[in-house]
Amino acid sequence: MIGRVQEKKYLQSLSKEEEPQFIAVFGRRRVGKTYLIRESYDYQFTFEHTGISNADIPLKEQKQAQLDQFAESLSRSGYSCGKLSSWNEAFRCLEKVIENSKERKKIIFIDELSWMDTYNSGLISALESFWNGWATARKEKDVILIVCASATYWMINNIVNAKGGLHNRLTGQIYLKPFTLHECEAYLKSRHIVFSKHQILQCYMILGGVPYYWSLLEKGKSLPQNIDALFFQNNAPLANEYDNLYAALFSAPGQYMKIVEALSKEGMGMTREEISQKTGITLSGDLSRKLTELENCGFIRKYIPFGYKERNALYQLIDNFTLFYYRFMEKPVYDEHFWENRITSSSVQAWCGIAFERVCLEHVPQIKKALGISGVETSINAWRCLKDPENGIFGSQIDLLIVRRDQVINVCEMKYSESEYQVDAAFDMKMRHKISDLRTISKTKYALYPTLVTTYGVMETSYAGNLQAIITADQLFED
Repeated sequence: MIGRVQEKKYLQSLSKEEEPQFIAVFGRRRVGKTYLIRESYDYQFTFEHTGISNADIPLKEQKQAQLDQFAESLSRSGYSCGKLSSWNEAFRCLEKVIENSKERKKIIFIDELSWMDTYNSGLISALESFWNGWATARKEKDVILIVCASATYWMINNIVNAKGGLHNRLTGQIYLKPFTLHECEAYLKSRHIVFSKHQILQCYMILGGVPYYWSLLEKGKSLPQNIDALFFQNNAPLANEYDNLYAALFSAPGQYMKIVEALSKEGMGMTREEISQKTGITLSGDLSRKLTELENCGFIRKYIPFGYKERNALYQLIDNFTLFYYRFMEKPVYDEHFWENRITSSSVQAWCGIAFERVCLEHVPQIKKALGISGVETSINAWRCLKDPENGIFGSQIDLLIVRRDQVINVCEMKYSESEYQVDAAFDMKMRHKISDLRTISKTKYALYPTLVTTYGVMETSYAGNLQAIITADQLFED
């Protein structure tokens, strides 16, 4: 297994605990949650079940379809229960499976739990009764219950931050994040796929760190050939992934997709008011909830620009795959060699700049390490201001501010380049304007360090010496 060392170690350690364990594992679709759990326990469970997608099941039939699937899982575990009529009955049958088991620890793995929670299903109350009234009351204290779902917002609301009978009942949780560049490089090596670091970076700009997407890459093909095979050729495996991704997470994905579409057009991000105006979604608590759900799923980030209040919060699209979709796949493509033919085009080069910024935002720990401040408390931020000549404000956008406890702010500029980046007079002046605007408006007394993150470093110019720090893409590959 690539990466996931601490997560696997933690899951395996549960068998040594003397109390019953209730663990929630969550993270975006296809990030490797199920694989992690199965590998950690060598595919040996007292009971294992996976909820089924409700996408093609009529609403009135969804509950029974989920119960029928649960009954099949019970049967595979050696207990035939007949037709189930409720989740209370289903969990009573699960109790029988546990009672009949001879294993020292009874490991119960329920995957895609959110899909099982259909309209008016009673699933959560039945789960509460099973855990609070039966599993924790066993004298043997031998139950390890692991629940998992890709609908991160559902897991957080209903399990992690549950307000009913499951409140504070979890004994542990794992938020499984996508692979880093370091882990993607290790994964490719394990499969004997030869890409340079720069090609791995480009691939990450498209796929993000989702392990399943990387598993589809083929040995012997160049990166452009692989991208065409994944997205643009006939029956490409990821051609419909965008629709499937959002449909798997949200029962009514339309408005969520409107939000990310709007954010895909605004690199710096948008306020709630701007999102409402752009999408036509009413400015209300429902919009706030949808934004929170998208944030919990890792598609967007919320940040309060440095020196501003909560009401000035901005929302920014950070999901690499979604950004790639809206730049190149939103409209039908009829060229099976689309990426090979467009790789040097101006539209691809413009996208590279934005996508590289997103990769940097996902590797802030590596940037901090390169700066030698891994142990320094920091807040990660961004900032923007409008032009105001009367007050000497040039108008600036800063995509990454690292505000440090040691009274320094790294003002980071992120530049994608196919070779060493040339720090010229225009770049130098633009950076000076940003620092001037930030100091004037925020009135910060911190030292402001102009910092450049770029792919191959910089050319030696008279302006390069004005930078306080230069970070290369290679440093983003650090563990």
